[in-house]
Amino acid sequence: PHLSVADNIAFGLFDQPPAKRRERVQALLALVGLNAVADWHPHQLSGGQQQRVALARALAPEPALLLLDEPFSNLDIELRERLAHELRDILQQAGITALFVTHDQMEAFALGDRVGVMHQGRLWQWDTPYQVYHRPANRWVAGFIGHGVFASAHWQDTVGGSRTLQTPLGPLQDASDRHTNPSTARSGEGCEVLLRADDVVHDDDAPVKAEILRKVFRGAEFLYTLRLANGQELMAHVPSHHDHQVGEWIGIRLQADHVVVFPSP
Repeated sequence: PHLSVADNIAFGLFDQPPAKRRERVQALLALVGLNAVADWHPHQLSGGQQQRVALARALAPEPALLLLDEPFSNLDIELRERLAHELRDILQQAGITALFVTHDQMEAFALGDRVGVMHQGRLWQWDTPYQVYHRPANRWVAGFIGHGVFASAHWQDTVGGSRTLQTPLGPLQDASDRHTNPSTARSGEGCEVLLRADDVVHDDDAPVKAEILRKVFRGAEFLYTLRLANGQELMAHVPSHHDHQVGEWIGIRLQADHVVVFPSP
């Protein structure tokens, strides 16, 4: 706290000649956009600026691998999102591989070229963010990522030879060609289908109705928690101009492009 921004960045460069140290500090000040505050002290900086100083100080010795352990956890959500994008750009410009630890899924998806999902000391999946979300490796990962629930379903063979998945929201045609966990289950055999909030669409004309149990306002959308007549709970992202009340029944339908299915427990 008693060092200036420039001196903080130079902290790990004590073994370099003064001229080379100054050159490296100037390059990093430019990289993190802090040239104008090089002589300031930490108490004069915003939270985002302090995080940039810490990043520049860690990058200064040119590490082969940079570890970031929840660096944005004490920042507000808007600043976290902005810094996450800035951090990705800075790391790419610097050519540094980074291992970023976070509990925030959206932060991981925004930053990571690869995402590892850990549970009870084990790495359950290591993949691109897209694959982790749409093709989870197992039931635990599927339930952990995103907003969704597991619903009881069963397979049914059709006359044309394709296989339909019968769900609480109706049938999913050709589901066997689109689901991510190939099944050898026989027709009529039960399974569980993951229904995420973005798979459930609000449609007043839909024959299936659901009661709104809870709703969370998120600006552009609501996150509704719903209950079907059979007691099955679901979640749905609904545009915020559809401002229905808790206890109201609304029409919903299923629109799932990636069907995630697991055997019944």
